[in-house]
Amino acid sequence: MIKTPRTKIAAAFLVGMLMVAAAAFDGGFYSLPHLSWADETNPGETAGVLPGLGADTIPDIVTNVSPAVVRIDTTEQISTRALDPFFNDPFFQQFFGNQYHIPAQPRVSTGLGSGFIVSADGYILTNEHVISSADTIEVTVAGRDEPYPAQKIGTDHELDLAVLKIEAADLPTLQLGDSGRVRVGDWVIAIGNPYGLDHTVTVGVISAKERPINLGDRQFKNLLQTDASINPGNSGGPLLNLNGEVVGINTAINAEAQGIGFAIPSSTVQAVINDLISKGSVDHPWLGVYLQTVTGEIAQYLGLQEQSGALIAQVVNESPAARAGLQRGDVVVGYNGNKVTTPNELTNMVSETGVGSQVEIKFIRSGATNTAVATIEAKK
Repeated sequence: MIKTPRTKIAAAFLVGMLMVAAAAFDGGFYSLPHLSWADETNPGETAGVLPGLGADTIPDIVTNVSPAVVRIDTTEQISTRALDPFFNDPFFQQFFGNQYHIPAQPRVSTGLGSGFIVSADGYILTNEHVISSADTIEVTVAGRDEPYPAQKIGTDHELDLAVLKIEAADLPTLQLGDSGRVRVGDWVIAIGNPYGLDHTVTVGVISAKERPINLGDRQFKNLLQTDASINPGNSGGPLLNLNGEVVGINTAINAEAQGIGFAIPSSTVQAVINDLISKGSVDHPWLGVYLQTVTGEIAQYLGLQEQSGALIAQVVNESPAARAGLQRGDVVVGYNGNKVTTPNELTNMVSETGVGSQVEIKFIRSGATNTAVATIEAKK
């Protein structure tokens, strides 16, 4: 078939558009680390795999670590009272009393979560919210015929961490890595049991670090954020780096978004896991104050020379702060020789102080700078 000039022009235009599209794709996107594409200049070889990664990197990691990831099933006995508008009518009860009272009906509530083994003799790390209200806990270990009954060893509501124990031996384990070395953009792998789908693997990157979020009555300060898919049932499961080390414990999702999940960094776990196992709880350093940001208006009203510090909005009775003489309206500007510029700074400094330690607090009251000594206590 002989091509007309118009056909030739159209063909050339189409080829040009394909080349532009290919260039845009090649320059703007990368494949997942376990995928690759053929190198056109060297048939039979692969190109496009991120440095240090091969086509088998993630599958090999999953194969090695999956046996240490467990499924956690919980049951809780709940008493519910049947509602009958006739029997519950106050006029009926006035004449007949409670002789027709409907007794509470027992109901069993079930829960599902994930966890991972940290010692060969059966210690397991998970989220506190996975097992907090459970009456019975069962742990399913891959390759074992029956689930194991599990015992709560240690829990901490504030950090949302818990340690369980099963009676077993020679179990596979996972190692805690250094979340402080994790960078935004690093590849991570999540393994868990979302919606009961055992040992589901998702892959993504660390999309942010040190995220503060409020979840119920918990106030997290430095969570890892990832776009690796996390769903209900993933809670308590590991977030792994490409060395197969746990850098986070999957704990929360943003229900209004896609690809936004959060994990407790392993550095937080490292600091408390021994206390959870040996004492069953964690001591949280406590000063006993409610803090407020120093705004421009507050600084002007209090006659402060700069808009800085942590304003004490309330002092808890019989707290370390109260015993040290701190009062509402004081502006804390120093803590143990360190300058305090925001409430978050003071909160972090207190949290890093050992229980029982004496600290010097510098504060401004009525325009004058004062100091007080407080003894940090464990939060009750």
